[in-house]
Amino acid sequence: MTQGCGKLFVCATPIGNLEDITLRALRILREVDLIAAEDTRRTRQLLTHFDIHTPLISYHQHNTASRIPELIQRLKSGENIAVVSDAGTPGISDPGQELIQAAIREDLSVVPIPGPSAVITALVVAGFDTTAFVFAGFLPRGRRGKREALEQIAKEPRTTVAYEAPHRLLDTLELCVELMPERPLALCREMTKVHEEVVRGNPSFLLEYFKENSPRGEFVLVFSAVEETSVPAAVGEPGEELTIEEQVAQLLKEGYDKKTAIKTVARERGVPKREVYSAAINLPAIPTKEH
Repeated sequence: MTQGCGKLFVCATPIGNLEDITLRALRILREVDLIAAEDTRRTRQLLTHFDIHTPLISYHQHNTASRIPELIQRLKSGENIAVVSDAGTPGISDPGQELIQAAIREDLSVVPIPGPSAVITALVVAGFDTTAFVFAGFLPRGRRGKREALEQIAKEPRTTVAYEAPHRLLDTLELCVELMPERPLALCREMTKVHEEVVRGNPSFLLEYFKENSPRGEFVLVFSAVEETSVPAAVGEPGEELTIEEQVAQLLKEGYDKKTAIKTVARERGVPKREVYSAAINLPAIPTKEH
């Protein structure tokens, strides 16, 4: 590395809950000469919360051409700089990647300060195979580009993670119903925030769910690995597969009310509630046992 030059610290910040920031990240943010922030207003809120007064400079996708040479020059002059995204780890689907690459080309020191990442957070909570996975980034905005991206995901055998905006979610799920109707998904929204939610099921179930519950907040979509595309049917005794009607009947015998039993079976099988309702419409409700 070039002698006498500063270091570029790639500093992860919380994706929601401010308590998720690391002690090392707090120290670095206090000690560097400058913080290059994707969203200065959001970063200033973080710094104020932790009583940090390091100077801020904007660095986002619309000013990379002018800002990167300036930041590289400041690093060469001996300043230490922390780059932060608006949330999570810089360099993951944000302009931090370009600054990191520029620093590497100039033989400058790049130091990772690990911490929160929406990709990893959603991946582990989804419950799918994590032996190997693919990160697809933000899905394309245009329907044609999105269809092509989802066609590739449908063929991908590994667990796949992608980002999507709330106002485009229903359209995305409609394409998933068409292209991969049996592929289990986990939709994770507002991770680590007050309204954190993870909804699991096949595309039809998720489309129905989010038609009834308007999508809000940023979403991470986790597509299961191919070997998990067949959702296992519920079973009674070993080797005995239950039909939807039989599974609902079993829950009724265990004391569930009919509405809860239908909702539970729909969630476990990843099918729309109306499908379960149709299969179990003639089942009598069984009163809860008194103890």
